[in-house]
Amino acid sequence: MNRFRTILSLVITLVFAVSAYAGEPLRIGALFAVTGPASFLGEPERNTLEMLVKEANAKGGIKGHKIELVVYDTQGDATKAVQLATKLIKNDKVSVIIGPSTTGETMAVIPVAEKEKIPLISCAAGIKITDPVKKYVFKTPANDHVAAEKIFNFMASKKQKSVALLTVTDGFGASGREQLKDMAKKKGISVVADETYGPKDTDMTAQLTKIKGSKADAIICWGTNPGPAIVTRNVKQLGIKMPLYQSHGVASKKYIELAGNENAEGVLLPAGKLAIYEKLKKGDHQFKLLKDYDQSYKKNFNTEASTFGGYAYDSFLMITEALKAGSSTEQIRDGLEGIRKLVSISGIYNMSATDHNGLDLNAFEMVKISKGDWEIAK
Repeated sequence: MNRFRTILSLVITLVFAVSAYAGEPLRIGALFAVTGPASFLGEPERNTLEMLVKEANAKGGIKGHKIELVVYDTQGDATKAVQLATKLIKNDKVSVIIGPSTTGETMAVIPVAEKEKIPLISCAAGIKITDPVKKYVFKTPANDHVAAEKIFNFMASKKQKSVALLTVTDGFGASGREQLKDMAKKKGISVVADETYGPKDTDMTAQLTKIKGSKADAIICWGTNPGPAIVTRNVKQLGIKMPLYQSHGVASKKYIELAGNENAEGVLLPAGKLAIYEKLKKGDHQFKLLKDYDQSYKKNFNTEASTFGGYAYDSFLMITEALKAGSSTEQIRDGLEGIRKLVSISGIYNMSATDHNGLDLNAFEMVKISKGDWEIAK
């Protein structure tokens, strides 16, 4: 009898140990602009996250937790994003939210995440998402002021001392315009033209005609497609010879496709290393991860991985890392803030209580479009 009790006790202990190891399922919510004007952002983000969750669950989950993923399509609409964020929290009981895809949507959702104390990892770039720091809000793309500085540093190397700005009037463009003007002052570069365009505008020749007359050394266009592609075509049509810089908001082959190879030839922009990983120097810390992601994405979706899908990849890696601190919402939040030296798609993250983005200038390479592809700009 004593032997039986001993065996029974061991079995019960083992069962509890296995249960503790297995843990409760972790519910992750996601808000992506899968359809609508920003679908070039949201579709690869959704695809990437679903691919990673499937792969993780096939291996037993993360830290013993199976993943339950709930994805909603915001269509790039800020009002819808708020409604769906509330649904994820109240109805779906998620522990963390990835997204939204755009700056405007994210800014609208932030008050919900803060009020409900749910960690939010945005896939949008606007600096105001995390500056000033909000307790529960993080983001994966490098801040737009980092991209602006990367461009101005490159311009300085080419002795370009004046610039014409053409920025979109949405959240991303307004933030970028502010950062560009501020950074230009710091770098001693004169802004000789400051034009804007609407997100739904289909022709920017009027603004570009003014810019052509400004005699600027270069043009910086700041926006997400389709606007920048239209600007690129208009520049060619008007015979403008000034170098054209774009923001990191167009760092995917979709931009080249929309603009046309001939029109996009020679365009410069700051981009994550994914775009040119095969051309990186030997020993680059990100190379293997970038290669593995690109190959997995091609295998699953028959197209190359994009920088934007990489933002969702980064978010998933961050959650994986944060779970070392525990699986409650507060533990995930603390774990995200404690991330150090996390090698990911967009760079190497170092978070802190005063920095909920964690990337610097090393997150970008200046690239140039050549024959429909990217090359490192020199």
